Amino acid sequence: MMGYQPSPQENLFYTNIVLEERVRKNHPLRRINELIDFEFIYKEVHDSYGNKGNVSVPPPVILKLMLLLVFYNVRSERELMETVPERLDWLWFLGYTFDSMMPDFSGCRR
Repeated sequence: MMGYQPSPQENLFYTNIVLEERVRKNHPLRRINELIDFEFIYKEVHDSYGNKGNVSVPPPVILKLMLLLVFYNVRSERELMETVPERLDWLWFLGYTFDSMMPDFSGCRR
């Protein structure tokens, strides 16, 4: 007997969704995350940041975004930032959740 998929109904609330469980165990980003402690970048760029002004995107996130750009051969930073919210593996790698505010490098918030 043929099964039919019902029309999707958008949930108002999502509970018990853990990105850690949604990224397969042999995913390449898991291996990268195991091998590299991205916290090292704070010490490397500390002198480049001031004490006043707007709070920046955390340096490890910027480094991980650039890694995604190269690793997945994304054509531009604009395309990268449009794709991040669509990719569960990228959200997990960046330490984001479904509710996280994505960095806006254009200088204006949407």
